[in-house]
Amino acid sequence: MSIADLEQVSRDLLEGMIVDFAKNWLAHDGLWFQEVERRFGLQAAMELDARAWDAFTRIEAKRIMVRHGIGENGGLEALKEALGFRLYAILNEQTITEETEHSFVFKMVDCRVQSARERKGMQLFPCKSVGVVEYSGFASTIDPRIRTECIACPPDCTVRDFYCGWRFSL
Repeated sequence: MSIADLEQVSRDLLEGMIVDFAKNWLAHDGLWFQEVERRFGLQAAMELDARAWDAFTRIEAKRIMVRHGIGENGGLEALKEALGFRLYAILNEQTITEETEHSFVFKMVDCRVQSARERKGMQLFPCKSVGVVEYSGFASTIDPRIRTECIACPPDCTVRDFYCGWRFSL
């Protein structure tokens, strides 16, 4: 299928394709991680994953900014908008709360990866170290003045109503 062929595709099919693209990307990310973990161990997999996310999250942020006309140094409003366009945003339930002039809290209420692990009786993936790299890199690409603080993220205590939470401040 070419880009020109997309004009002939129904909206329902296009929406389904977008969801499939996001799911396929997420599945590939998970399978890659599992293979590295099997071969080199969890510590090496986490280190390589953090490096990959550091590069990917900046690429993703820049493409989102271009595609959606989000200007550089757009502050917290630009970040809130950009977070909604992330590749996995369509698959996860995300909220923005505690908004002030200088900060807001972003929570991943339902994370496809973590909820799948729970359904399978597995421990939550300890994604905090990678999440710090991912979210701070994404936010600072949108606007270098934005600071990122992890509120909670696995392996932190899991008794809460969200999987991970981040405070962004300017």
